[in-house]
Formats: sequence, C-alpha cells, structure tokens
Amino acid sequence: MRVLVVSKALVVGAYQRKLEELAHFPDMELIAAVPPSWRDPSYETRLERLHTHGYELVVTPIAINGSYHLFFFPQLGRLLDEHRPDLVHIDEEPYNLATFIAIAQCRRRGLPSLFFAWQNLVRRYPPPFRWMEQYAYRSVAWAIAGTQSAAAVLRRKGFRGRLSVIPQFGVDPELFRSARPSALGAQSARRPFTVGFAGRVVREKGLPLLVEACARLPQTVELLIFGSGPALSEVQAAAEARGMTERVRFAGIVASGEMPRRLQELDVVVLPSISRFNWTEQFGRILVEAMACGIPVIGSTCGDIPTVIGDAGLIFPEGDVDALATALDRLASDVALRAELARRGRTRVLEHFTYEQIATATVDVYREALRPA
Repeated sequence: MRVLVVSKALVVGAYQRKLEELAHFPDMELIAAVPPSWRDPSYETRLERLHTHGYELVVTPIAINGSYHLFFFPQLGRLLDEHRPDLVHIDEEPYNLATFIAIAQCRRRGLPSLFFAWQNLVRRYPPPFRWMEQYAYRSVAWAIAGTQSAAAVLRRKGFRGRLSVIPQFGVDPELFRSARPSALGAQSARRPFTVGFAGRVVREKGLPLLVEACARLPQTVELLIFGSGPALSEVQAAAEARGMTERVRFAGIVASGEMPRRLQELDVVVLPSISRFNWTEQFGRILVEAMACGIPVIGSTCGDIPTVIGDAGLIFPEGDVDALATALDRLASDVALRAELARRGRTRVLEHFTYEQIATATVDVYREALRPA
C-alpha cells in the first residue's frame, strides 16, 4: 500500500522516527509531505532532516504559515497526482483549512483519507471552521485521536466513523535512555539538583509557578528551561523578583536531535501547565522523553498530563504552588524515590509510547481503512 502523510509537525526531526518505523513494514510504501518550516508566534522551526531512511520526504510549500486554522498546502493536488497514493493521512485537526482542502482534493480523486486530532475540549467553532469540521467528519475513512479524551470529544461533536486512539508521536527508547550510571543524579554528578522544563514558553505552561516553587527550595536547587516563546520575559521577571537570576538558566530552543543529551543534565522534569478556557494540556511529549531517559517527572492535573504519567511520576493540583514545592522537595531529598520513579517511567514508556508500538497500531489502521467493505 502506498500512503501519503501530510504533516507540518514533521519538520521536527525527532518526530520523523515514526516514519522510519512505518516504512519498515514490507507492504508499506511511504511518502511524507512536509513544509520547509513552521512559524510559531516567537520563532520559526525549519525542517530538520534527522530520520529519513526508508521513505520519501517531499518538501512542499505552505501558505499562511503560522496560522493554525488557516494554513494549507497549495501544491497538494499536484502531489496526489504525482504519487497516486492508496490512502492519505492528513496529520492535522479536522477543523482547519488544510484538512478541509486535503479531504476535498482526495474526494475529487476518489482517494480515502484520515485525519488526526489532539483537541480534548468540546469547543464550538464559528463558521466556516464548524462547517469544515463537519465536512471532515462525514468524509474520511478513519480518524485517529491522540488520547481517549480527544476521542471522546470527537464522538460528542458528532463523528460517527471509525476511530482509533494512537499518540501522534512517541519516543525511540534507544535514543532516549539514561546515560548516567545510576538514578542518584545530582549527588553522583556532584552538581546542583536541577529541575527542568522543555517546551513553548507561553502563559499556559505555568512557568512563573515553577519559578516560585523552586524559590522555596534550598539554594542548591536550580531550574533549567529549554525553549522560548512570548512569555519568556514574564518568566525572566518572575525569576528576578524572587532573587532567582543565579539559579534559573534559560537555554533557549534546543534542536530535537539534541534533547536526549540535554535531558541528562536534569534530575526531574516538571510540566506545570494551567488550563485556559480554550486550552488544556493535550499530551506533554517532554514527559515521555524524560521518562524514557529514566528522569522522574512531576506534572499538574491539567488536561491529559495525569493520563500520560500514570503511576510513574508525581501529580499536583494545577496552579497549587505549595503542592508543587512539596513534590520537588520530596524528590530532591529522597534518592530512593527518584530511583523508583525512574524505573517506573522507563517501563511505562516501553509499554505504551515507543515509536515501534505507535507505527504498528497506525499501520493496522491503514490496512483496515483500505480493506474492501
């Protein structure tokens, strides 16, 4: 079977490991169409060619780059005619313009298609997005939801087609693994106990809360932040206001291929996300990357964070700085707990979040979608 995957997310090189795993299947001929870059509000991610074996990576122009609802791929029709896929995997939400145009292009050619959804809140979009969403629901052969909560949203909003729950991306446990001889972390390395965060620096990620929690811990605790975004100056101001400028380091954006190495600098990873009226945490990929590396994780109760962590980390009520400070203090002072959570985290990733597992489940969807009725 020949499958065309259309995805802006695949500009991130680490995510391309999923394509290599898909391409391993003997009945799979895979083409991935990706843009040359994707623009977030404060920075642009250019295509990383990191994992490109076994499939064809096609760079295609993107229009209205940076607009989550309005971007689209103007040359997709030409790609469909050139590659003649059996199935088109549109790796985008059902309510955006890119998905609507891609599905329409597929229908015009009699090609089955499927979409992917992370959206875990029941949101009623204004026209024309509501119309595009319903068109997608009526038109695709299948849908993939990243979590059970996203699948429930699709059902509540009227999707009645075939549906599977498969994370969009996972981790390669051979790349993301502990490079340290033990879970002692800071003590074995004779360095400060280092708390880490990686991701977009936006208000909903709760970073001022994390700065405040770290400020309540001993001077030997430091905070290392990987990433950038529009709330960076706010987080820097919070660190200055609490006298934390010497204990908070801002490492900037880290290339995806560098994350396995940079994670080794951390003793705990925290995702302190805070829900908004129009957003709640949909997954938290840094959690599974950290767990794969044997790094304990702490997450808030925001969205799907508790589902991702399970019993392999500590959970605190979102927005509760006292609870977060208590959880950090427990891990900083309890080597045995860190070792146990490191073990549980690695085990949880191997059981649920490897690219091999995700690719196998995805190929099963492709085969079923193409099976004659």
